[in-house]
Amino acid sequence: MDRYFRFDELGTNYRREMIGGLTTFLAMAYILFVNPYILSDAGMDEGAVYVATALAAAIGTIIMGVLARYPIALAPGMGLNAFFTYTVVIGMGIPWETALLGVFISGLVFIFITVVGVREIVINAIPAELKYAAGAGIGLFIAFIGLKNAGIVVGSEATLVELGHLGDPATLLAIFGIVVTVIFITLGIKGGIFYGMILTAVVGMIFGTVPLPNQIIGSIPSISPTFGAIFAPFGEMAFGEVFTLQLFIVILTFLFVDFFDTAGTLYAVANQAGFVKDNKLPRAQRALIADSSATSIGALLGTSTTTAYIESSSGIAAGARSGFASVVTGLLFIVALFFSPLLVVVTNSVTAPALIIVGVLMAGALADIDWKKFEIAVPSFFTVLAMPLTYSIATGIALGFIMYPVTMVCKGRAKDVHPIMYGLFVIFILYFIFLGE
Repeated sequence: MDRYFRFDELGTNYRREMIGGLTTFLAMAYILFVNPYILSDAGMDEGAVYVATALAAAIGTIIMGVLARYPIALAPGMGLNAFFTYTVVIGMGIPWETALLGVFISGLVFIFITVVGVREIVINAIPAELKYAAGAGIGLFIAFIGLKNAGIVVGSEATLVELGHLGDPATLLAIFGIVVTVIFITLGIKGGIFYGMILTAVVGMIFGTVPLPNQIIGSIPSISPTFGAIFAPFGEMAFGEVFTLQLFIVILTFLFVDFFDTAGTLYAVANQAGFVKDNKLPRAQRALIADSSATSIGALLGTSTTTAYIESSSGIAAGARSGFASVVTGLLFIVALFFSPLLVVVTNSVTAPALIIVGVLMAGALADIDWKKFEIAVPSFFTVLAMPLTYSIATGIALGFIMYPVTMVCKGRAKDVHPIMYGLFVIFILYFIFLGE
């Protein structure tokens, strides 16, 4: 096994890989509780989503470790789960079963464009600034959801939103969670978000704000409420009623965000580990196939898009260098299946700090946008701003993709816009026309 994972070549051993795999798991374990919480707002069974989340993370991470042999973990992505729930299901009124079908198809498309080599064409077609803007906008959107759930930001008839009642016990607990999580991450503690959730839940239980769990370890919840739900729409609606323009936009958005989030994460983490050679990532196709396969498998199980996690960098910092670390992380997600009783302590106050801090980290992409070029600043600004203000990731991406060709043509840079971007311009115009009907 050590020869397959090339321990000698990478200068590693079983101990370092196991520590690295454990570190990565602790850094991203929060998704086990945050993902079911978010998807339950879409009407999905929380226990079933917990199981789907753990299994999708386990299967995807193990495939990454064995096939691509990289110490990179996968799990249902933050931002994509918010898009699934708040934009697609609640905002567009699409049943969650149909939304899962969209996730499943986006994974298959991802596999196809990776295998046939279209990946590079698509990556080069969309300007880097719009990729950064999408990531930052999703971060602001997630943070806004966290602030709302914490009661820090509330609705207002006069000003749309305003500061909430900070004296409310649940809000105070969320503020405590934000502060301790910020402290953990500032101190460089690996798994700071996860530890912040644990400490917040413990304090909440002490003061009676969070309910006490009946047990810590229990039987695995049934996955039947979500498993295979992607096939349900075909038994209830005609083919044309399922595959609408609206669903096409949903699939496109799932594909876009997952595609670039994965590519960015893979290269960032691989570069940290020293895997990138001459600006190229060896076995990149295998890594992308592992990611896209995990997305389709996760949708079949009953969860939103599965993607590579930047938290894998914490495991690499702890010494992980091979795919064996990913196998360890995947096995730990399987063990986590027995800890579902802890879902009862994951309240708004406990999850809100995680959402806000993840939003802070994602907003860092704003620094990579060239704001001095107005033709770039305008579409980037609309992308970032529209997501939290319209409560829709798809709307933000659509506005950015519409404004980009407009500003570039007016600037005399029409030839710098890839034909694919002009095609997307038309598609998103039709998208808004369709919404207005």
